[in-house]
Amino acid sequence: MLEVRNIEKAYNGKTVVSIPALSVATHETVGVVGNNGAGKTTLFRMILDLIRPSDGEVFLKGLNVMQSGAWKSYTGSHLDEGFLIDYLTPEEYFRFIGDLHGLSDGDITERLAPFLDFFNGEILAQRKYIRDFSKGNQKKIGVAAAALFNPELLILDEPFANLDPSSQIRLKNLLKTLRDQHGMAILISSHDLSHVTEVCERIIILEKGQLIQDMQTTENTLQELENYFTV
Repeated sequence: MLEVRNIEKAYNGKTVVSIPALSVATHETVGVVGNNGAGKTTLFRMILDLIRPSDGEVFLKGLNVMQSGAWKSYTGSHLDEGFLIDYLTPEEYFRFIGDLHGLSDGDITERLAPFLDFFNGEILAQRKYIRDFSKGNQKKIGVAAAALFNPELLILDEPFANLDPSSQIRLKNLLKTLRDQHGMAILISSHDLSHVTEVCERIIILEKGQLIQDMQTTENTLQELENYFTV
């Protein structure tokens, strides 16, 4: 599904990401963890062709993201509130995303049904623009929009950030459902080690732009991560 080859990003001569190889298979869920400045968001932005690497290439289903836009039809993503159109209501934004992917109003209503518990009555029918929602509720809107068209690959940067504990648990369960019922490949970054180990089959540790560890999730993974980040 996703393949990164010898990717590097440098700013003013300083390399901030350098990853020789990274892949995410179809239907696989992979978590990326690391301290602030580890390069997680920069990596995601290169995968989505939002910034160009200084060297290397990114392929989605064999397509070089810098040479073709076809991958956008099967890739959903939410990195931050900049992905939202904040002068729209949530309903208008979901309809906009749905129109891009040929979804009818009925399709959109059906696709949003699994998110209603996650929304907790705070998103739909509120009669206000996205910009007027809290950061946490903007995150909910962005995650739902990214997954609305059942993409083959879903990329989320810090999806648990700004969410209250109940919403974090609901999102964790929702991501498991998307993986199990729709077979999505999911790539997420998170500072929440507990949630990411529960959701993801693999965990990747980034440190100063380098891929330090790539491990399969086991019953000991959370403890191993906690030990790593407390040394």
